[in-house]
Amino acid sequence: MPELRTQTMTVNMGPQHPSTHGVLRLVLELDGEIVVSASTTIGYLHTGIEKTAEQKKWQQVIPLVERMDYLSAQSNSFGFALSVEKLLGIEVPERVRWIRVLLAELQRINSHLVWLATHGLEIGAVSVMLYCFRERELLLNVNEMIAGFRMFPSYIRIGGLREDLPAGFHDAVRAFLDRFPAKLDEYEDLLTQNEIWIRRTRDVGRLSKEEALALALVGPIARAAGLPYDVRKAFPYSGYETFEFDVPAGTRGDVYDRYLVRMEEMRQSVRICRQALERITPAGAYDIQDFRIVPPPKDRVYTEMEALIQHFLLYSQGFTVPAGEVYVPVEGPRGEHGFYVVSDGTNRPWRIKARAPSFYACQALPPLIVGGLIADVIAVIGSTDVVMGDVDR
Repeated sequence: MPELRTQTMTVNMGPQHPSTHGVLRLVLELDGEIVVSASTTIGYLHTGIEKTAEQKKWQQVIPLVERMDYLSAQSNSFGFALSVEKLLGIEVPERVRWIRVLLAELQRINSHLVWLATHGLEIGAVSVMLYCFRERELLLNVNEMIAGFRMFPSYIRIGGLREDLPAGFHDAVRAFLDRFPAKLDEYEDLLTQNEIWIRRTRDVGRLSKEEALALALVGPIARAAGLPYDVRKAFPYSGYETFEFDVPAGTRGDVYDRYLVRMEEMRQSVRICRQALERITPAGAYDIQDFRIVPPPKDRVYTEMEALIQHFLLYSQGFTVPAGEVYVPVEGPRGEHGFYVVSDGTNRPWRIKARAPSFYACQALPPLIVGGLIADVIAVIGSTDVVMGDVDR
């Protein structure tokens, strides 16, 4: 009887696979259903946003950075605005700080809802996907209310906000915050103690605290491994030090812990939003009122020659930023997201470099999936919540 010989098989997963969260390509070496080795290939969504930003005036960069991590648009513009404001040496009014915090936390919930919807769908929990998008629609309505755009509102600007909050904003946000905690409980009733969910996620894609540190991981992935690092606590910005909230952390560092951490993060975001909403007065300053940096109100542009000239100069030439370099991080839905900005003293950035948490999450995929089953690859990718626009910028 001839000797049986086996050999491994190499397969491509992606970049068109629906469960790779965009255009991520994994080259997997399989021994039966066991993953023997894996390598990640990125670059299929390369947009050149960082390079394109060098050709744009400072305010024109806002719509570009919002399209990097397209599920975290307002966190992106928040981080970029803070970086440029630091170079300019300006402080926005307190009311603007609270509005920005509120919008960033609503964006965090928005992003986590998309993560839970797609992650659940890929593992087989179809109902959860429908429920999550039901609540996300309400948050997109809020974006449409403040700016007319649902995905990329470009509402946070250098020096403040695009315009004042519309009538009914407080009521719309309060109605969502009153509704959402019960819906979170509904998601958990479907999943947290579900035997199938537990078997698909418990002890899958485990990551130790030391491995998370070695791979420079941040956000929910690192916190699920026991690293309670959060920029909002470590390097507070926009008044986060005045808010009461907790940073959830896990112990096992597996897919299940990453799920639990994000669920608790949504609850903490609701907590922050309630505090911010109470601080925001219905009327007040929405920018720094320095018309060399922010445009004058339209009613003044239509009636005052000086305001018309300022408006024309700002939109035709922009404004200059003192020469220098700065890095300001914010805590986005996927962890520390910062912008390293270099100015040469002109009306355009000399260099912009984003610290994208999804990029680091991609390099963590091989150690998370090697040794596991090919079916677990889907669960691991979903648990890392990578956004390829954040990677291929």
